[in-house]
Amino acid sequence: MTTRKTGLDPRSTALLVLDIQDGIVESLPDPQPLLDSVFRAITCARSAGATVGYVRVALTERDRTAVPPTNITFTAIAGTKLLVEGDPSTGIHSRVTPAPGDLVVRKTRIGALSTTDLDDQLTRRGITTVVLAGISTGGVVLSTVADMADRDYGVYVLSDAVADMDPEVHRVLVEKVFPTRARVINVDRLRILFTGL
Repeated sequence: MTTRKTGLDPRSTALLVLDIQDGIVESLPDPQPLLDSVFRAITCARSAGATVGYVRVALTERDRTAVPPTNITFTAIAGTKLLVEGDPSTGIHSRVTPAPGDLVVRKTRIGALSTTDLDDQLTRRGITTVVLAGISTGGVVLSTVADMADRDYGVYVLSDAVADMDPEVHRVLVEKVFPTRARVINVDRLRILFTGL
């Protein structure tokens, strides 16, 4: 009887850090546990040799005027001074800063792939599996899980490295919805999967 090695191949796996931006993180009542978990996930991915990518949301004036009234979320944002490209609040939080060679893309809608070339960049690097961390569970994480699953990526969601302003939304998604399209694990399990133990 042969034993099949289980785990994640870092050569074909990317950790995607979604919307961990100063102005978004501050909306959580206690962001420190999330930041600590995301930091641990990044450290784990880098140590294994996996790709690390960052997705941030920010709008230029042109992006704001291009939002149609049918887009409920971004129509509300476009009418404010929130998420203005170049504003420090749209920067990636200093606790989880990108390193040279990491992917960094800017989006103008909810999903990580919606208005970026991220799918192309991942494909060029041979990435077939993604691990998701970020905020909010009911926003970018939900949208990205659905989109990437439909594009046939292997999708993992880090239950302790995603957060939402609404704890009940977070719970239902992590416990009921995501498991139908992704594997839900924690950062400790990610470390084990990368080492194949």
